[in-house]
Amino acid sequence: MIARTDLAVELQEDKNWEIPMEGIRMKTRVDTEHHIKETKIVIENEAGSRQLGKPVGTYITLECHDLQENDFSYHDEMSTVLSEYLQLLLPHRKKILIAGLGNRNVTPDALGPYVIDHLFVTGHLQKHGYYKGSRDIRAISPGVMAQTGMETGEILKAIIKETEAEVLIVIDALSARNSRRLNTTIQVSNTGILPGAGIGNHRKAINEQTMGVPVIAIGVPTVISISTILCDAVESLVEQDIITEEQQAQFIHDAFDDGMKKMFVTPKNIDEAVQRISFTVSEGINQWIIREENE
Repeated sequence: MIARTDLAVELQEDKNWEIPMEGIRMKTRVDTEHHIKETKIVIENEAGSRQLGKPVGTYITLECHDLQENDFSYHDEMSTVLSEYLQLLLPHRKKILIAGLGNRNVTPDALGPYVIDHLFVTGHLQKHGYYKGSRDIRAISPGVMAQTGMETGEILKAIIKETEAEVLIVIDALSARNSRRLNTTIQVSNTGILPGAGIGNHRKAINEQTMGVPVIAIGVPTVISISTILCDAVESLVEQDIITEEQQAQFIHDAFDDGMKKMFVTPKNIDEAVQRISFTVSEGINQWIIREENE
């Protein structure tokens, strides 16, 4: 629990996959030309859910360390792959509500609102006869409870009812276990999301059970906990036989109080990084939006 992560692929890495895991399938593909690694994890039943600590469903992780660069050709390729997976998960859905979760005024948490800024929304245009062949897209940045006094799920459920949306896509910032994945990784899942879970602020779940429609979650890790960094440092000492596992456990017990567990850090270039990867995510969604019209 000290080494916090929202990424299914990182939970998988902590397991011993030499031993078959009941109810879990995993497939990895690497595009060497564009330096994109795709990992698909399918949790098939409750046994798999208990082992990995994630709800039953599909988790797709797209990694490209070149996203740290300003060369947008890498971002174009990642956007295309994201679009293809959205088409795989939602092939025939027409009426979509997209929600950018998070606080626009806190940069590591601003990914969702930034993505909404760049989306090609069509709901108002279709009322006037335009883009009839594309999907009907409505979008909102509902803010956070401290700003609205309401659970995000309450707001979205009311909008879904009013707009008769067929599916909800939520975009949110996540927490990573490995600092190399910050702002270079996109996770897509069909299991919904717990807003604020990455930093321990658990709100009501936003999933198919609570919303009444399928929920696709798109997330990018933007923060890592201090406790995770220190755990990794201590673990490296164990690997070098400088300290024993018992000494490691004692150190963790003594060092990590409740205050330490609540501390998170983010890269110093977070302003630029979040702006950049928000374009990557929004362009992937935009490609998926117009795909129906082109096909």
